[in-house]
Amino acid sequence: MPKNSKVVKRELDDDVTESVKDLLSNEDAADDAFKTSELIVDGQEEKDTDVEEGSEVEDERPAWNSKLQYILAQVGFSVGLGNVWRFPYLCQKNGGGAYLLPYLILLMVIGIPLFFLELSVGQRIRRGSIGVWNYISPKLGGIGFASCVVCYFVALYYNVIIGWSLFYFSQSFQQPLPWDQCPLVKNASHTFVEPECEQSSATTYYWYREALNISSSISESGGLNWKMTICLLAAWVMVCLAMIKGIQSSGKIIYFSSLFPYVVLICFLIRAFLLNGSIDGIRHMFTPKLEIMLEPKVWREAATQVFFALGLGFGGVIAFSSYNKRDNNCHFDAVLVSFINFFTSVLATLVVFAVLGFKANVINEKCITQNSETIMKFLKMGNISQDIIPHHINLSTVTAEDYHLVYDIIQKVKEEEFPALHLNSCKIEEELNKAVQGTGLAFIAFTEAMTHFPASPFWSVMFFLMLVNLGLGSMFGTIEGIVTPIVDTFKVRKEILTVICCLLAFCIGLIFVQRSGNYFVTMFDDYSATLPLLIVVILENIAVCFVYGIDNVPE
Repeated sequence: MPKNSKVVKRELDDDVTESVKDLLSNEDAADDAFKTSELIVDGQEEKDTDVEEGSEVEDERPAWNSKLQYILAQVGFSVGLGNVWRFPYLCQKNGGGAYLLPYLILLMVIGIPLFFLELSVGQRIRRGSIGVWNYISPKLGGIGFASCVVCYFVALYYNVIIGWSLFYFSQSFQQPLPWDQCPLVKNASHTFVEPECEQSSATTYYWYREALNISSSISESGGLNWKMTICLLAAWVMVCLAMIKGIQSSGKIIYFSSLFPYVVLICFLIRAFLLNGSIDGIRHMFTPKLEIMLEPKVWREAATQVFFALGLGFGGVIAFSSYNKRDNNCHFDAVLVSFINFFTSVLATLVVFAVLGFKANVINEKCITQNSETIMKFLKMGNISQDIIPHHINLSTVTAEDYHLVYDIIQKVKEEEFPALHLNSCKIEEELNKAVQGTGLAFIAFTEAMTHFPASPFWSVMFFLMLVNLGLGSMFGTIEGIVTPIVDTFKVRKEILTVICCLLAFCIGLIFVQRSGNYFVTMFDDYSATLPLLIVVILENIAVCFVYGIDNVPE
């Protein structure tokens, strides 16, 4: 062995030892890296499990039978009673045709983007409102619960309005209609017209005394109104049967409940155009008052109407869109449903103003007849000289133009004594300027107009059947906004939950069918949803933009 062999051997041993250490250290590093990567993959899999449940969840979750059924469901939910009795009132109050421009601008700037937001998150995450916001962040689950609570509050009183419509629908199969004339009161000596009815009108008296049998104040309950209690029960039974299988049962009814109101509105519009005075109502609607359009109040009320017309914040939009496939074009859906809603509001406004124009014309003719008789009495008594009346005017068969001419002459000649004569100008614009909305429009003004229609029972049946269908379409979305999130979150049976939900709502809703119930309906309508829904939608925007990430919203 060479002299330096031991040294060489030692160096080789050292090299081998160092090499083994390097290999072991590399192996440890590789193990650590493998373990770390395994944890990362596991964590990512856990995070993505909910969204990528894919085949299992999508196969189990119900789906719409067709795109048409889905669009009709969204239209039925967004198009409701507010389109018929709230939008025309706002249009009349805020400058006629000038109101349409702020509404359309705000619809495109506020309404469609918010509507698209709810459609997209529901379709992407495929859950109800509670599940959607829980998925984005468990701390945001309260947004979904808030939507459910607001939905339930609205459902409680909204179905009462459907019950009222059912009552009027059931009473419309009579000739003449029961609200056509004031009732007669008999006593021992003679028969006379009900004084309270004579001071107001037949339709007003019927609404407050016959239908609601209303008490004098909210503190005086007066017991249950049994007619309205039965109608409320019928309304909840209809909703429960339609919703008990979810979209599998309501989807078939949606074809009728969503399309029938359009048939009625078009029939009413054609019939109204054939009535005397309808053009006056349409002209009044489209005459723009541009000075009013610049007021902030007009824009605020337009924004509020856009917000509620599309059903934002209720959870119904999210629930319906959660039954779509993830590749559905929700951009198109948002624009389509929003503009259908807008054109429905315009159509309903045309119908309302045409009918109110006819009603105003009838009332104006009565006014001219009564005041002409008063003028003839003054002529006989000598209070007014015959010489000031133009010779070509016959007061017994006077036209509106001739009456206004006589009125202006008397007003100029008898300037000091004129107030004591108590003559009315009988201008149709004054009658059209009397703004009515809500129950005042549907159950008083519109019903009074229909009493003057030929074949009035037929039109009354059609009108109140339309109101029932409009209400049911919105109720389907509202109940879906309550039931779907709870079923997704707590995995309860949908049939049982729907029955419990409707039964409990009927029991709570009994406060609305007391004699004082109308006061509670007004209170809930004013305060139960407005502020909570605004807060819900603001939180939805924050959740999507800053927590979920705007880049994750499907394009």
